[in-house]
Amino acid sequence: MIIAQLTDLHIKAGGKTAYAGKVDTYAKLRQAVEHLNAMRPQPDLVLITGDLGDFGLAAEYRQARLALDDLEMPFYLVPGNHDERQALREVFADHVYLFQADTHLSHAIEGLPLRLVGLDTSVPGQPYGEVDEVRRAWLATVLEQAPQQRTLLFMHHPPVAVGLDHMDVQRLNGSERLAEVLQEHPQVEVILCGHLHRPVEFVWCGRPVYVGSAHNHAVTLDLTPAAASSFTLEPAMIRLLYLHPQSGMILSHQSHVEACDGPHPFFDKQGRLID
Repeated sequence: MIIAQLTDLHIKAGGKTAYAGKVDTYAKLRQAVEHLNAMRPQPDLVLITGDLGDFGLAAEYRQARLALDDLEMPFYLVPGNHDERQALREVFADHVYLFQADTHLSHAIEGLPLRLVGLDTSVPGQPYGEVDEVRRAWLATVLEQAPQQRTLLFMHHPPVAVGLDHMDVQRLNGSERLAEVLQEHPQVEVILCGHLHRPVEFVWCGRPVYVGSAHNHAVTLDLTPAAASSFTLEPAMIRLLYLHPQSGMILSHQSHVEACDGPHPFFDKQGRLID
């Protein structure tokens, strides 16, 4: 099983470019979709970990769907801090899993080798995320329904500070509630997040946490305390999670979106290392 992650699309209405024309987020999404479709083997599905739009407008989500609906594999989404729940439900009304909960867009996807649980960490009108008592209780109930099923949890906001101060102030509030639930449910083996526009990996609550790199623009890697909020244009990458068919391990890979030089053989036709 191969799971691809798209995150932080930041699509604008009409495909408008972002940041005074420096980032064409819609063209970058098109490029990412084409890359995923061309992969061999193809991913089995795509998880979108929030910020599909830039201002939470239905017009932005309709624009995003022009590209996303070209994916040759199913995709599932959770909202980010730039998203608006009702507009997402309006434009993605055929994604019935978005209606599993009443006041948030959390959901569980069944029938796969890994159970996929999407947790809506968004707070309307705020950049930070939150696991409040409502969502803590929802998650606990959902996990109690399948305690033996290997599970992947995906959400927008990472649960810890990572050293990017201007992003860390927007991290997940109430992460201690999430930790309490995870302590009771060891079937959750891995956590997938977005929000940071950078690939970051760490272990939290005994689980690997993978933060996906954005395929459009990156938050500048500056670990100086109180560094300025800025972005850089780096080579686009997409995180892949691979459920190894023999070992059963969940492994993380990064796939470069832009064309690379290769592949080139290590050995000649006689099996000798090429000098």
